[in-house]
Amino acid sequence: MNNPIENLNKTFDSRVRLGIMSTLMVNDQINFNDLKQLIGVTDGNLASHIKALEEIGYLKVNKGFVGKKTNTTYTITKSGERTFQQHLTALERMIKTTK
Repeated sequence: MNNPIENLNKTFDSRVRLGIMSTLMVNDQINFNDLKQLIGVTDGNLASHIKALEEIGYLKVNKGFVGKKTNTTYTITKSGERTFQQHLTALERMIKTTK
């Protein structure tokens, strides 16, 4: 029997990273405050996970201004989208084969 978890991506073990990537899969972009509120985490917790996902190329950070206030938004990269979709497919396969 195959190991049911061997194709899961360890990067997405964290519920925060899973939430970030899930949100970016269905939104063209989202800003820091909206993302923080949506997944219910602290500034520091969100920032550390975003940094990790940015460093491996799964999301892109876009910094700008709205009036005089800074506005940081995030978008998923093609690599991030492809990798996360592979993770979701592996989850589906795991669920189907372990019934």
